[in-house]
Amino acid sequence: MTGDAALFIVGHGSRSAAGVAEFRALTDLVHAQAPHLALGSGFIELAEPGLDEGLDALVAGGAGHVVAVPLVLLAARHLKDDGPAFLARARHRHPGVRFSYASHLGLHPLVLEVAEERIRSARGDDGNGHGDPAGTAVLLVGRGSTDPDANSDLAKAARLLAEGRGLGEVEPAFVSLASPSVSEGLERCRRLGARRVVVIPYFLFTGVLVERIAAQAVAWAGEHPEVDVRTGPHLGADPRVARLVVERFDQAVAGTSVTPCDGCVYRVALPGHEAEVGRPLALGAHHHAHHNHPSPA
Repeated sequence: MTGDAALFIVGHGSRSAAGVAEFRALTDLVHAQAPHLALGSGFIELAEPGLDEGLDALVAGGAGHVVAVPLVLLAARHLKDDGPAFLARARHRHPGVRFSYASHLGLHPLVLEVAEERIRSARGDDGNGHGDPAGTAVLLVGRGSTDPDANSDLAKAARLLAEGRGLGEVEPAFVSLASPSVSEGLERCRRLGARRVVVIPYFLFTGVLVERIAAQAVAWAGEHPEVDVRTGPHLGADPRVARLVVERFDQAVAGTSVTPCDGCVYRVALPGHEAEVGRPLALGAHHHAHHNHPSPA
């Protein structure tokens, strides 16, 4: 396993106290699954401790190798910019410590399993996990990004949930920065014949955007009483997500982490994003400057 390697969990952060509490609940689940690991955590923004402060505390405890695991579902700029920039700063402050960047959570089967369970719960499927998908659609709502790579991953997640699970149609939508919006996604489902739509926030933790999804769904439903709209739960602090965090840690320690680059705006000249190819890495926090797709160690 790990020797002196320590696990550092990278969170986004939230103005929502409930969202921060859910993050801490997940770190507790990780500790319960891997009590032998030294464990630290920090946030990119909006909550304390920040990444630098949280990591410095872990190093002060004697860690000689720190593996940072980003709690990221979709590989957007926080994963590609803020994470590597934070590790670059850490290497500058702690030249005697080895730092590794693990893969994000991504479209792992465990994440999709949790999402499927949330969908079935919102639909009111029977105790055996069965329900009638006829006339029912699922709207899977992500954060939304200016990064087309991350937006395409949400579309892939929707397709993977639609395939072979008996959930009926699963459509992607975004609460900010990208289209279709929540209302546009609901309208698409209605036009495709859905009489009931289950809206699932594709978020790990609650917060302002999760609350906004619910409010937008309620507003649209008020204008379309012929459609039964139900907003289900986000993924939350689930033991399966905690298990995946430990798995990503172990992969990084073994040197088998993979950084997704095929559709990255920093590597590929995607239409409208050509100027972003090859942008240099900055040491500042939250600068959205190009990472260099560093090796895991």
